[in-house]
Amino acid sequence: MRLATLRAGGRDGTLVVVRRDGGGFARAAGIAPTLQAALEDWERVRPRLEALARHLDGGGACEPLRIADLHSPLPRAYEWIDGSAYLSHVRLARRSRGAEPPANLTSDPLVYQGGSGVLLAPTDPIPLGSPDWGLDLEGEIGAILGDVPVGTTAAEAERHVRLLCLVNDVTFRNLIPAELAKNFGFFQSKPATAFSPFAVTPNELGPAWRDGRVHLPLRVHWNGQLLGQCDAGEMHFSFFELVAHIARTRAFSAGTLLGSGTVSNEDQSRGVSCLVERRMIEQLEGGAPRTPYLQKGDRVRIEMLDGGGRNLFGSIDQEVT
Repeated sequence: MRLATLRAGGRDGTLVVVRRDGGGFARAAGIAPTLQAALEDWERVRPRLEALARHLDGGGACEPLRIADLHSPLPRAYEWIDGSAYLSHVRLARRSRGAEPPANLTSDPLVYQGGSGVLLAPTDPIPLGSPDWGLDLEGEIGAILGDVPVGTTAAEAERHVRLLCLVNDVTFRNLIPAELAKNFGFFQSKPATAFSPFAVTPNELGPAWRDGRVHLPLRVHWNGQLLGQCDAGEMHFSFFELVAHIARTRAFSAGTLLGSGTVSNEDQSRGVSCLVERRMIEQLEGGAPRTPYLQKGDRVRIEMLDGGGRNLFGSIDQEVT
């Protein structure tokens, strides 16, 4: 089942169910007005949403779908927590700013808490800010959680993963070093994040969803050129392990967004999902980075195809303005 949110009906939009081929949708009127409302009553509303999805896929009446009419699945969320579960990205990003990876890199996940009150739609422009700030894209996988009790273990975490989506975790690279030097985390270096048009139930991925990971390539295009096609399954910490980590001392409410961190592979022939990795590789190989950060007019496209070529989550397709 694939869900989306129309830019209509208030700040949290209007929940719709998307036909399997992505060509149409039906409003979830009478079931749940918004995705947040659905997540808060998931056990009751999920069967009804699935019945509506089957009706759509069986030829039921629908409205034509335009991606430009959609917001992110959650236009705002109670919490947006991003991990860094791909260790090749951690190592390259740390080297780019002259910092050593932590000693417990392979045993203790890295996470930060980002801004969740204002999230970008999949076709919203990316504000450039100052060109000196070093605007970068970051292609990620995201999980949308139900209520997570404090102390949830990795073995218990799967039952709390409601939906999956894609993420463009926009970053101002050149603001990071000064912020981290304060030993108080990211803030100004992490502007609003964008999410894919569709959020899908894990069973929609079939065998590609296993062990708390999405085993499919993430396709990232920059100005029409393929930047990378990294295997998202090469995730050191699974989503289940990330859930257990964040829930060690805190509970989380339904509608919490949890990111994987930038999808990255040890095999450099697969490309990259962010510009800082390419710049770091260039620096290591040639002594200096050659690739610029994002500029006004640049276009970013992030998507994931299943084995049959279906665009599972729809495309994040943004222009830098």
